[in-house]
Amino acid sequence: MRARTLPLLAAICALLFALVPGMAAAQDRPTHIAARLVAEGPAVPGKPLTLAIAFDPEPGWHGYWKNPGDAGYGMELDWDLPAGWRAGEPQYPVPQKLVIGGLMNHVYEGPYAVLVDVAVPPGAGDRAAWAIAVDAQWLACTDTICVPERARLTLDPGVAPQAPAFDKWRAAIPAMLDRQASFALRGERLRIAIPIPASMAVGTPHVFLGERDLVRYADVQTFAAEGDLLIAELPLAEGAQAPEGVSGILSFGDGNGVRFAASPGPVPSGGVPLREAGAAGVIAPLWLLLLGALAGGLLLNVMPCVFPILSLKALSLARAGESDAKARAEGLAYSAGVILATVLLGALLLALRSAGEMVGWAFQLQEPAVVVGLLVLATAITANLAGLYELPSLSLTRGGEPASAFATGLLAAFVATPCTGPFMAAAMGAALLLPKLEAMLLFAVLGLGLALPFLLLGFVPPLRRMLPRPGPWMERFRRWMALPMGLTALALVWLCWRLGGTAFALIALALAVAAVAILAFVGRRQHAGRPVAAGALAAFAVLVVVAVFSLSRIDAAAPGAARVPEGEAIAARPFSEARLAAARAGGKPVFVWFTADWCLTCKVNERVAIDREATKAAFEAAGVVALVGDWTRRDPAITRFLARHGAAGVPLYLWYAPGGQGEVMPQVLTSDDLVRRAGAASPRTAAR
Repeated sequence: MRARTLPLLAAICALLFALVPGMAAAQDRPTHIAARLVAEGPAVPGKPLTLAIAFDPEPGWHGYWKNPGDAGYGMELDWDLPAGWRAGEPQYPVPQKLVIGGLMNHVYEGPYAVLVDVAVPPGAGDRAAWAIAVDAQWLACTDTICVPERARLTLDPGVAPQAPAFDKWRAAIPAMLDRQASFALRGERLRIAIPIPASMAVGTPHVFLGERDLVRYADVQTFAAEGDLLIAELPLAEGAQAPEGVSGILSFGDGNGVRFAASPGPVPSGGVPLREAGAAGVIAPLWLLLLGALAGGLLLNVMPCVFPILSLKALSLARAGESDAKARAEGLAYSAGVILATVLLGALLLALRSAGEMVGWAFQLQEPAVVVGLLVLATAITANLAGLYELPSLSLTRGGEPASAFATGLLAAFVATPCTGPFMAAAMGAALLLPKLEAMLLFAVLGLGLALPFLLLGFVPPLRRMLPRPGPWMERFRRWMALPMGLTALALVWLCWRLGGTAFALIALALAVAAVAILAFVGRRQHAGRPVAAGALAAFAVLVVVAVFSLSRIDAAAPGAARVPEGEAIAARPFSEARLAAARAGGKPVFVWFTADWCLTCKVNERVAIDREATKAAFEAAGVVALVGDWTRRDPAITRFLARHGAAGVPLYLWYAPGGQGEVMPQVLTSDDLVRRAGAASPRTAAR
């Protein structure tokens, strides 16, 4: 039996106990939610009469919507009307979410009114015989106790004055959409396409579904915009069957919303994901996002895997710098290769997301086979820099050749784009939310930032003249550049271990060593002036066959991929939406961070600010609940969460003050950021 059913059973038992005749006298005491029956005005034969059941809860008490959620029960009405009169369905205002212990209820925590339209027949008879009564039952609860309540409410509709509050009550009832929505089940999710104009601001949307036990109420709902449709995805409850139709209220988060009814039909895939309000704010202006993408691309040039490539190309440009035309041509070719690579990666990312794949920036590093390929590539570049063989695109003697520069640009962009810097994070996150053309522009500007230093060297002769003059030292510098690239290769070996365990890492390392052996053979033939193409291709073909055969026999999701980063000083649990909801409901501060083993910025922040004894002590003093999301391997739940917070990749740091919304922290943490926040949230500080 699911845990969420226990409060419901308890509430039902309490109701049955209250209905026992011997307990009827207990209902004479005042209720915690006062109720009264009010008419909009005197009844007129042949015209509908609108009634309101107005509820006024005591402080700390709440009532329930018709679908109460994980626990409780909705209002029940038993009407006593004159002959021929008919009461319609109750119309409710937009409910509120209340999460307690990981269970979500749909409640009203302040005064509210439920409207009911009553059909008055033209021949209503003698007004003296008009009398309306309703036996109403409802559940009144606090956060710790629930009490079944009832009342018999009466009204003389013939003399009922017009209630001044009716305008306010009627305005609180969400309007019914004039167009039918459609829904479909895909996997474990209910997808609803709700017709909402693209120009309408939807705030913080949430769907309150009228059908009971169809979805998991406390789990996160995701939303995307596709033209004049708002596409909502709700996680299905265990064992839920496809309904004939669904209906409910789409809340905008500010007390407003609309009602909808949906029938089975097509629901578009993809769309522009909506952020979670209160976490990431609004999307910045496009010009500011473009500036962030440009700055982020510039910072990628100092990454250990890109800096050697850029340095060698700069030196080759200096050696060939006697021709301004050749320098410009090489700068343009390099830039074209970089921009093309970033645009293609961005287009692939957007296409995968439109197809329903939950991927984000650096998605290629979440695939073990791609990491092995990068390891072999980094090893090959290291061997080239060390002088074992000659790679034309990284040659110091081939400056001025556009084809070589273009290939180097493709290479530099491919090995650099998995990183996410402080400036490019907002731009890449916005690229997942903006229209496709604007998103592609951001990817192109990111490539421009990465290519800009080399482009400036090609077009600004004074900058080239600032480079050291060519000489024998350049070959020694080339050898030294093998060191950071070799460290990159070692980091990729470690990443292979984290992705697939020891066996997977050993096989990947063996493939890299075999590649070095082949390249050393190629180098000897190059130095001897003998052709190497046929032999090298044959050797690499054999290596590819061996790699495919070996790696296919290894489970890449095997034990080495720990889901919680090792060595953390603070006690953190793996992230999940349910754990986050339960932690926030506990009234304690919550710190959530998302990381990946291939994210250099993440690892630096963990050493500087998170994995510290001072942070551990501050968290323990304040009772901070820490959750960590490991995005090293593809995780659709984490990808959806990142997208709702405007993040295309990691790192992402969120701080939840007790009872507050998530606050996005900077991507570069200082040593006392977390200590200061935990200190402000500690009970001792709060008491002062």
